[in-house]
Amino acid sequence: MFIQHYHFSGYSCNSLTSSQTEKPNILVIVLDDAGYNDFGFMGSKDIQTPNIDNLAKNGVIFRDAHVSATVSGPSRAGILTGRYQQRSGYECNLGDTLGLGLQESTIGDIFLENGYTTACIGKWHQGDAPEYHPNKRGFEFFYGFISGSRSYFYQPEKDDKPGSTHNLQLNGKQLSFDGYMTDLLADAASKYIKAQSKQQKPFMMYLAFNAVHTPMETTLEDLDRFKEHPRQKLAAMTWAVDRGIGNVIDALKETGEYENTLIFFLSDNGGAHNNQSSNYPLKGFKGNKFEGGHRVPFFMVYGNRIKGYYEGLTSSLDIFATAIHAAGISEKTLKKPLDGVNLMPYVNGKKKGAPHSELFWRKEDMAAMRMGDYKLIRVKGVGEKLYNLKDNLEETEDLQSRLPNKSREMNKAIETWEKGLVNPILWGEGVWNEVTRQIHKDLMETAKRLASVRENGKENIKNNHTLKTMNMTTRILQAGFITLACIGTGCLAKAQQIQKNPTFCLFFRTNTGCSHWDS
Repeated sequence: MFIQHYHFSGYSCNSLTSSQTEKPNILVIVLDDAGYNDFGFMGSKDIQTPNIDNLAKNGVIFRDAHVSATVSGPSRAGILTGRYQQRSGYECNLGDTLGLGLQESTIGDIFLENGYTTACIGKWHQGDAPEYHPNKRGFEFFYGFISGSRSYFYQPEKDDKPGSTHNLQLNGKQLSFDGYMTDLLADAASKYIKAQSKQQKPFMMYLAFNAVHTPMETTLEDLDRFKEHPRQKLAAMTWAVDRGIGNVIDALKETGEYENTLIFFLSDNGGAHNNQSSNYPLKGFKGNKFEGGHRVPFFMVYGNRIKGYYEGLTSSLDIFATAIHAAGISEKTLKKPLDGVNLMPYVNGKKKGAPHSELFWRKEDMAAMRMGDYKLIRVKGVGEKLYNLKDNLEETEDLQSRLPNKSREMNKAIETWEKGLVNPILWGEGVWNEVTRQIHKDLMETAKRLASVRENGKENIKNNHTLKTMNMTTRILQAGFITLACIGTGCLAKAQQIQKNPTFCLFFRTNTGCSHWDS
């Protein structure tokens, strides 16, 4: 049985018009670098998320849910297209002249073509060039920024220079602003919902917060609320996100749209190693193929129609398929087949089993896959590991020697999947590739779980077994590579001064943070 505490209450929407009932609103809420254990509904005892928790308890919480990539850009591409991003050559974070393949249809494209108004609010991160702009990828309304990260405050000397992709903008027009970015994005979403409630068309909204991505910035008021908290800035930033989502849900209820809105909530990847997030009890973090890199908090709400917990293997790719089916849009009308699956028949009990028997991840020459309860991780030049997640969610017990046939079967499945992909449009991120390889090596060579904040919040984050806390500027690893404190854009240049061809790691808990991994 995959469902626990489930009930299905039908489609009673007496306050809605027949047209609204036929065409539900779609709201996809994406957080950035949020930890697996950093929400009340996921078990956190120290990070406060009352509005998100209340929303989650009114829907279905997916307990084996994954994104299609362990870093932001390709993960969001998977959400937006419902297809493995590698099918369009999207493996690494892209920028400048590269972006989400123009041959791919986005969720915005499809809903716009089918009579919806469409909005993208927040972080885009799908290409900087004009042809990749949200307004040209199916979203009529765009309020947000193009790049992968930025300050949460207006900074004309840095992020908000004319022509910068970090600029807050409205449909291509640069905006100055007062206030805190998280609040601004939530306010924009709320206003859009209220405006659209007066129209005859349903809406599709992609609401992509940049919180809790670095830089670790928050308002003084929110910071003061958590002045005794061991993860003060993260707690404050998460509180702001929770407040914003609460306001968005209030807007839906005030306009009578809540019951007719299908809502998805998730993080774009696992919690990062530089923002104090907790992936407890998972091993790993953003950027690697262990569960902490791609298993995410994920739930779906549709009025009062669905409630409970779902245990089957689920993917962020499923959002697209589920949304179009709810809207009555046939997959047969799509230009390309989806990799995602309509989740609704599984959560309402009409289908048995799991939506996916297999899931795949690949970035450069580092790959992983799920086959039922089994998980295979392989890294070129490092090796392979095989785990049974049902028995060993922490990924500490390698079964390679005991189950060689299973390893061969899964490797063959990866190779078959790879035949349906195209060559990456960007192959190799230079130093970042080496960072990731070294982190995989460290995690694969130890039976220890990467320690993280426990539920009670009393245990501090502990770095990987090779990572030692040293001075703020430079840290030397026992593994033999240089690690730099997250001190801003100058850190890479400084590293290059230290060593001609160094291997870098920028995943450290600091107050300033570093966004190089995902910027």
